[in-house]
Amino acid sequence: MSIISIDNSAGSPKYKQIISSIENAILTGIYKRGDKLPSINSIRNRFSISRDTVLLAYNDLKLRGIIQSVPGKGYYVKSENISTVKKIFLLFDELNAFKEDLYNSFLNNLDEGVQVDIFFHHFNYSVFSKLLYDNMGIYNAYIIMPANLKDTHSVIDKLPQDRVYILDQMHKELRKYPAIYQNFEKDIYKALSEGLHLMKSYQKMILLFESDKQPLGMLAGFQKFCLEHDIKHEIIGTLKDYVPNKGDVYLIPDDRNLIKIIKKFKELDLVLIEDVGIISYNDTLLKEIVEGGITTISTDFNKMGERLAEMVMGNENLKIENPNYLIVRKSI
Repeated sequence: MSIISIDNSAGSPKYKQIISSIENAILTGIYKRGDKLPSINSIRNRFSISRDTVLLAYNDLKLRGIIQSVPGKGYYVKSENISTVKKIFLLFDELNAFKEDLYNSFLNNLDEGVQVDIFFHHFNYSVFSKLLYDNMGIYNAYIIMPANLKDTHSVIDKLPQDRVYILDQMHKELRKYPAIYQNFEKDIYKALSEGLHLMKSYQKMILLFESDKQPLGMLAGFQKFCLEHDIKHEIIGTLKDYVPNKGDVYLIPDDRNLIKIIKKFKELDLVLIEDVGIISYNDTLLKEIVEGGITTISTDFNKMGERLAEMVMGNENLKIENPNYLIVRKSI
C-alpha cells in the first residue's frame, strides 16, 4: 500500500497532498516515531512532479517538528504530534520576573498548535551564536533578544530575514528586521524629567550600571538628564564594598542589586525618602510591596508580549517602540 497519494484532479496543491498523506499515515499508526519516509527522488519519479514540490512538503513538516532529516540517510518521523502548526525559537538574555511576565503574555496570545522553545544566552556571545547556528532552518520564526552583545548581526543575518523578530534592544545593524523594542535613552530621560521635582530634593544621583548587561542607551539617557538639569551624579559598576551616602538617590536597574542596596540601607540605618531614595527599572508585583512600594521606570511587559504574539502570528513587518513610564511610589 502506498503511503503517499496525489490526485492530479484535486484542487489542493500537490505539496499539501503529500503533507496530508504523511499526517494521515501518522494518525492511523502506519508511521511511528523513527520510521523512515520515502525519499524525495522516489516521490518525484513516481508522481512525475518536481523535486521542489516534494521539498516544500518535507520542509513544512520539518519546520513543524514532525519530521527530521539525517544527512546521508534521508527523512524520518520525529514526532507523532501533527497538531503543531508553527514552531518558534525564542532567545532571551536571562529569565527574571518581568521577562517571565513578557513570556507568559506572549504564550497566552498565540494561536493554538504553536510550539515555543525558549533558550537563554546569559550575555555570552559564544552561547548566543551556538544556539542560533544549532537551530538554523528548523523554526518558522526566530525571536531574538540581542541585549548589548556586539556583532550579533553577523549570526542573525544568516537566518531567513522574513523569519526574524528583534526583541527589547535594537542595534543599528538590526534595523532591517521587524521588532518590538524599548528606546532606553529616550525613556530614561523622559521618565527622570517627569520626576525632576523629586530628584532635586537629593544631593546626588547614583546610577548602578553594569556595562556587560545594561543597555548603553540607559547610561546615555541618565547622563543627558543630569547634565541638562545640572544634577550632581555618579556612575558606579558594582555595589561590592560600596557604602551608600545619606542624601543620595540611587537608580538600580536589576532586582538582585535592588535587594542588596536596601540591605545596605538597613545596615546603616538609612531611611527611604528621609535619608536616601531608590528608583528601580522594570516593574514587578514585588516592587509594589517591598518597602511600601519602589518607584520604577518600566514598560508594559504584558502588552509587549501580547503585541509580539500578534506580530508573529500575522507575519507583520513592523518596528514598534514600546513606551516606558515613571511609576512613583514611596521610595523617593
